[in-house]
Amino acid sequence: MRVILIVLYLLVYFTLSLITLPLLFCLGKINPSAKDKISQVTVRNAFRTILFLAGTKITVRHKENVPDEPVLFVGNHSSYFDIITTYSILNRQVGYVAKIEMEKTPLLSSWMRNIGCVFLNRQDVKEGLKAIIQGASFIKEGRSMFIFPEGTRNHSKTLLPFKEGSTKMAEKAGCKIVPVAITNTDAIFENNKWYNKIRKASVTIEFGSPIEPKSLEKEQKKFLGAYVQSQIEAMLQARS
Repeated sequence: MRVILIVLYLLVYFTLSLITLPLLFCLGKINPSAKDKISQVTVRNAFRTILFLAGTKITVRHKENVPDEPVLFVGNHSSYFDIITTYSILNRQVGYVAKIEMEKTPLLSSWMRNIGCVFLNRQDVKEGLKAIIQGASFIKEGRSMFIFPEGTRNHSKTLLPFKEGSTKMAEKAGCKIVPVAITNTDAIFENNKWYNKIRKASVTIEFGSPIEPKSLEKEQKKFLGAYVQSQIEAMLQARS
């Protein structure tokens, strides 16, 4: 039943997008800031509606660790719902680093661009660097970015190695990194038999202490991705 309700909601949402997206495009030519704010509120409310229909309860821990400035959020990744849950609780401008394949999805990719997502081609170093530079410029302009450095959804309790390039965005933008430990999002959908059910689940999102890359020791700077991963692993282990 939950799946049906969410699918129906998404059908209505994307049908209305055929009207709202062109209007937002025109608004962006006149007032880019208004377009950004409307897009953020629209997507955030859509995600909150999906979570309500899914029966998802979110517990947020240590949100006070998030500085009142643009940052790079770095989190573990086990579910499609990682983006939905984190975006729904972050009341700020924040875009996500998405795989390049998402750019080909009609309507969805338009909304992603509207909220400041960048599309990363991991197979092409040159194109990947462009995405990192674009994300860094967004941070400098005042928008936080969120990246999942494992590169794919991981259902194991052991994190996959973080891509070292995942932190380059923070280094280029000169911003802090906030580690994010996300627990139990895969219980909403991915862990359910046949992938045809959405179940009620309790999700925990914990924000770690912000990391200032330039203040780290030489070895930590050299392997910054691994260092951030260790911070997230420590948070996850503390709750297991």
